[in-house]
Amino acid sequence: MRQTNQTQVTEFFLLGLSDNPHTQQLLFILFLGVYLVTVLGNVLLLTLVQVDSLLHTPMYFFICNLSLADLCFSTNIVPQALVHLLSRKKVISFTRCAAQLLLFFIFGCTQCALLAVMSWDRYMAICNPLHYPSIMTWKTCVQLAVGSWASGILVSVVDATFTLRLPYRGSNSIAHFFCEAPALLILASTDTWTSEMAIFLMGVVILLIPVSLILVSYGHIIVTVVRIKSAAGRLKAFSTCGSHLTVVILFYGSAIVTYMTPKSSKEQEKLVSVFYTMVTPMLNPLIYSLRNKDMKGALRKVITRSLPPRLGVCHWQ
Repeated sequence: MRQTNQTQVTEFFLLGLSDNPHTQQLLFILFLGVYLVTVLGNVLLLTLVQVDSLLHTPMYFFICNLSLADLCFSTNIVPQALVHLLSRKKVISFTRCAAQLLLFFIFGCTQCALLAVMSWDRYMAICNPLHYPSIMTWKTCVQLAVGSWASGILVSVVDATFTLRLPYRGSNSIAHFFCEAPALLILASTDTWTSEMAIFLMGVVILLIPVSLILVSYGHIIVTVVRIKSAAGRLKAFSTCGSHLTVVILFYGSAIVTYMTPKSSKEQEKLVSVFYTMVTPMLNPLIYSLRNKDMKGALRKVITRSLPPRLGVCHWQ
């Protein structure tokens, strides 16, 4: 599918991950399974935090915001990718492509901001436990969450504007499975240096600055934890932070590779994109639940309450 040099592209053809029908069927089954686990995991996490009053704390409030962003992030990409894996005509209109790009930036950038806020929350809880309740009030938590979403939207509007303002009058075949900025910029019919620099600078704001804050926070946390005399106390502190640090490494690592490093091969870029659009949103709720005693306890409570009385826990008098 090609457009003439005189007309603006009105639709794009997504080349996807493979043109082999057998491979596409296997990818469909794999991606569908991953997406179902993502939806169920994040919905379960949100539900547990909502129904268990013991989880009504700043840490779980931010985890819920991250889970919501994860769910929206994956839903913006995966359903369309699944449809295209079963379709011969993998076409997306320019308007839908623009909407997908903007939402991709919004939910992705919001996750970056939330992860930085969550590291600061852990820093305050571990390094300043006496002042933590007075500092991390409900009002403060809401302000930090709103600020994270607002900063994500602001950066996203800049990135999307500098990507979509370019003229697209040549090829309309995107070597990707969704509308991502690097793949789109290749198709622009003019010089893209200004747009690339704008996206790079926004990447510094929403990627490198939060990573720096996270590293500083965890530097202080490690120093504080090492000084704890109790082995049980050290283990509890490291367990609390371990889940968050794992998520940080998975998400920021793949995002920095895509937007802050020299261009790699198209196949490598696709694999990295699969990782942070599908795998990471699936792993996040699993990481926070499997490594967290509070979440396990909340899940046991919900299961116990849902069982018939004769199958529930017996209370001996």
